[in-house]
Amino acid sequence: MSVIAGVLIVVAQLMMLPFDPQDHVATSTDPVFQAGGVIYMAGFVALMVALVGAYGAGLHRAGKLGTVAIVSAIAGTMMLGGDLWFETFAVPWLADEAPTALDTDPTILLGVGAVLSYLSFAIGWALFGIATYRARVFPKAVGIALVVGGILGFRALLAPFGIPLALAVIAMGVSMIRATSSAKSSTDSRDSAPQTHYAEATPIA
Repeated sequence: MSVIAGVLIVVAQLMMLPFDPQDHVATSTDPVFQAGGVIYMAGFVALMVALVGAYGAGLHRAGKLGTVAIVSAIAGTMMLGGDLWFETFAVPWLADEAPTALDTDPTILLGVGAVLSYLSFAIGWALFGIATYRARVFPKAVGIALVVGGILGFRALLAPFGIPLALAVIAMGVSMIRATSSAKSSTDSRDSAPQTHYAEATPIA
């Protein structure tokens, strides 16, 4: 699921990259940008599932840090996913029905909510990367990439800032696939190894 999540996010960000985020109406009503948003949303759903898989792959070995990291990453992904849902499905409707609303200043509450979603996502994924690095769940380079991608993820809703994290998640997925394949091969080798049978000794009277 990690590979699927990463690929979807990369594709979505590349589709959204040519558009001007400051031109709210033209950008949000463009069919290509809208399609990119839907793909991005699907990527976020897969990202939530990928986090659960990563915890089962060995993040639990990080102890309290691993628990805090996975909860923070899930919460941050959920919060930013809510922001993405609004951008994907509600903003195009506003652009059609009330375009001037997109050029007004946000309320304090809306602004605080947006910043909290950005921060929680960045902090959650940075902690997740640190925890996987310390627990040696994945290769060290993957853990470092997750930390960097998490920090850059503060602006993940703007292309191309979500791509570094997406690439790190793909690498994480590849690492889990290889680990699973290696474990399966070891099990198969043990099962296919020749067994030595010893004849039961006949007691001597």
